[in-house]
Amino acid sequence: MSTNYLSVFPEALRESARLVQRSREARLSNRQRGIRIESLSLSDRRALLAEAHPDYREGGRRALVVGTSKGSEMPCELANLLESWPRPSIMRLLKEQGDSQVASRAGAWIETLTPDIITDVLVIGGGGAGTAAAIVAAEKGAKVVLATKLRHGDSNTRMAEGGMQVADHECDSPAQHFLDIMGGGHFSSNADLVEAMVTEAPAILRWLEELGMLFDKYPTGRMKVRHGGGTSRKRVHAAGDVTGLEMMRVLKDRMNCQEEISVLQFSPAVELLTDENGRAVGAVLEQITTGKVIVVQAKAVILATGGFGRLHFQGFPTSNHPGATADGLVLAYRAGVPLRDLQNCQYHPTGVMFPEKLTGLLLTEKFRGLGAQILNRHGEEFVFSLEPRDVTTAAIIRECTEFGNGVTVPGGGVGVWLDIPMIDFIHGRGTIEREFPGRYKEYHAMGLDLRQVPLLAFPTLHYQNGGVVIWPNGGTDMPGLFAAGEVTGGVHGRNRLMGNALLEIMVFGRRAGLSAAEFAATSRHVQDPGLGHLEAFLEQLESAGIQPGITAPRLLPTYGTVQPV
Repeated sequence: MSTNYLSVFPEALRESARLVQRSREARLSNRQRGIRIESLSLSDRRALLAEAHPDYREGGRRALVVGTSKGSEMPCELANLLESWPRPSIMRLLKEQGDSQVASRAGAWIETLTPDIITDVLVIGGGGAGTAAAIVAAEKGAKVVLATKLRHGDSNTRMAEGGMQVADHECDSPAQHFLDIMGGGHFSSNADLVEAMVTEAPAILRWLEELGMLFDKYPTGRMKVRHGGGTSRKRVHAAGDVTGLEMMRVLKDRMNCQEEISVLQFSPAVELLTDENGRAVGAVLEQITTGKVIVVQAKAVILATGGFGRLHFQGFPTSNHPGATADGLVLAYRAGVPLRDLQNCQYHPTGVMFPEKLTGLLLTEKFRGLGAQILNRHGEEFVFSLEPRDVTTAAIIRECTEFGNGVTVPGGGVGVWLDIPMIDFIHGRGTIEREFPGRYKEYHAMGLDLRQVPLLAFPTLHYQNGGVVIWPNGGTDMPGLFAAGEVTGGVHGRNRLMGNALLEIMVFGRRAGLSAAEFAATSRHVQDPGLGHLEAFLEQLESAGIQPGITAPRLLPTYGTVQPV
């Protein structure tokens, strides 16, 4: 590492970067001799999580006081959102329908709203799960409306870099994949959901290839696979470092060929519609660009709204796209659908810390899968780089805070080094450019050559481990309501392993689409779509002393108050 390459760093970072370079030869020698930091035991992992992980910080979470999951703990910011009142657009809609009292109290709700659009299946969310669901529902003969908050495809899916786990090589099996997921989730996952996902994974891989997705392969045509944190086998399939973007490309191309699907962009759902029997029969949309309210009536509804990263729990940065504000959780919970596993969030261990304008964006786990190591300011490796994400996150936070071995950036934040140049030393020159073309070009344009310099990283709020309770077919406890993707809970339990999110959205997106189409085909004509379910929920809020103030869904993040950790 030459002084010329180091000149891109502020002076305060250069000496620590030099220590990384000086320790590299010894670390390479240890690797060649099979010497490495050992993975922690289960008991040591639990102790580390309790000591340093953000989920365990005092005052960071609280129990819900109303609703079907009353008593469940979760981040305070999310609990406050779930126990909130409808958006002003809903109040105005009800008043326009003839109820002058609705704005002042939680009673006397009009049971019937006049629909603007009528369809068989309404898909709420335009990421990977929603698009896959819409494709399959249309293939089964359903008329589909897909409503998305931003542009179709703007989602966490397209931002996913690392890859998708599929057990398709000789040394692997769905059974081994199952065990890795259960262990990585601290044995809190729903085994039926996990079994469905791992057994269907090879078929999903074939389906995506048939759609034209370009996975990394050897010249022979054999799929390349890599390790991910917490995996016992190499099973992560990738498309360079733009796996999610490539996935969305082929999904959108496939969906655009289906005339049975209509897309409403910039039209997030702000409330579900239900009938007198408590069945989901559509949703109220609110156009972001105009504020216009659209009532969509449907025989079946699929929630695929993604996660909650843009709520910035405890002030953490996030890797999520701007629309990730927990909308689906709010809609489902008001309608009486239970939630699970929201007490533990996933913080990706290596979010960008410098350059500071990129704070929070990912340095994909694929870097570590190929040999990049996590080092403190002395150039020392202090944690096995492929521990499960929650364990690695806790180790980095402890190293920076309790032990004081982090590197302070000019803006005041702190981080550790991710020694990416190790990859070329291990696998040969050109590996970084070939395996990470997107990130290599992005950082090269900023004067940072990933072949020469390490990057600073710190945990970033990344993934919503829990969510809406679903069945293996994508159904929920509410008739007519289905869900898929990050909005759901049960697959990952309390912690997700790298590469299982892209697989989950494909498996359960397709399953939800199929189930919703079958439900719609056997359902009678929808009558009296309304908001009757809100009355009981808002009466609970009043009884608990929660007055109108916070409204939800939030739709977009509120900036100006979020401070760096």
